[in-house]
Amino acid sequence: MKHYATFLRLYTQRWTPTLRSMTNFVTEPDFSMSNTPYGLQGKLLVATPHIGDPLFEKSVIYMCLHGEDGAMGVVVNHVHHGLTFTEVLENLSIDALVPPRGRVTRGGPVQEQRGFVLHSPDYAHDSTIKVTDEVRLTTAVEILRDIAEGIGPQNYLIALGCSQWSPGQLEQELEANAWISIEPDHELIFVSENEPAWKQAIDKLGIDPGQLASVGGHA
Repeated sequence: MKHYATFLRLYTQRWTPTLRSMTNFVTEPDFSMSNTPYGLQGKLLVATPHIGDPLFEKSVIYMCLHGEDGAMGVVVNHVHHGLTFTEVLENLSIDALVPPRGRVTRGGPVQEQRGFVLHSPDYAHDSTIKVTDEVRLTTAVEILRDIAEGIGPQNYLIALGCSQWSPGQLEQELEANAWISIEPDHELIFVSENEPAWKQAIDKLGIDPGQLASVGGHA
């Protein structure tokens, strides 16, 4: 089983939409860390009023990795208003044979020019990482070509940038009630946008948003 640091090396190369570049990623498909003592991989993190950072206010983050070397995830509900899926394809000189349905989100403040495609398990590439049985992560530009040709995954989103935590950092933030973790939800990941997704995530907990000042951590 590989460590988080190994995964970081896997995306030191990237496709950068604004530069019309195409970079292949090479990795093994199964990157599960489910056997680690950390259990947030594949879960959703929901920001509480304790977050203390406007970048993550009312954020919903899908956790791609969580282990002894740290954690990594992408924000799924903050739509990138300055860049559409169609514009990503155009910047990469990819002609769309079918209208793209996915959205582009601001995945986080780390490496904001790097692209991460979260998608359903009905698609695989050499660079595809298995996060859970229901969700995959692909970082190769080929997935965008396949989406443009109508042979990509059924459900997907592009996150530009990601969110990272050093070892122990996320655990400290959970203890400080900055985040609540909940079980993943297909609609929250691939359908809902912006504040409605955050509200839907809170509703799953069965609590009023006004109560979040006194709760946090693992659901």
